Amino acid sequence: MRIVLDRPRCEGHGLCEEAAPQLMHLDDEGELVLHREEIDEADAAAAANAAARVCPVAALRIA
Repeated sequence: MRIVLDRPRCEGHGLCEEAAPQLMHLDDEGELVLHREEIDEADAAAAANAAARVCPVAALRIA
């Protein structure tokens, strides 16, 4: 499973970071940083899906 970030669409709301802090965070400039793009663990996959669901601009996609 892979997390795909549409950077131009991302507005830095931070909801994804709250849903999956082990996978991503906002840097000092409000840019989303993915800690891991490739994930295998079931708990990480669930967190990635939760982050994608709460993104108000649909900037995250799970592939």
